[in-house]
Amino acid sequence: MEMFMKIMLCFLIFSAISVSILKDTLSAIIVFMVYSLVMAVLWQQLNAPDLAITEAAVGAGITTLLFVLTLRRIKQ
Repeated sequence: MEMFMKIMLCFLIFSAISVSILKDTLSAIIVFMVYSLVMAVLWQQLNAPDLAITEAAVGAGITTLLFVLTLRRIKQ
């Protein structure tokens, strides 16, 4: 399990850096959603299921939805 967490942490760092580098806004939103899902998995691995559920619902769910809806309104 230790190796899995190290791989996930490296992927998390890569995702955080790529969100700030990406030029396309929709791609950045998708990578941000992946970042939130990876954080939820890490919280679950750290035996914090309440934080994992909150991160998945708010970070990957509601925030991504709001970002996409805002992007649709801006592009019109």
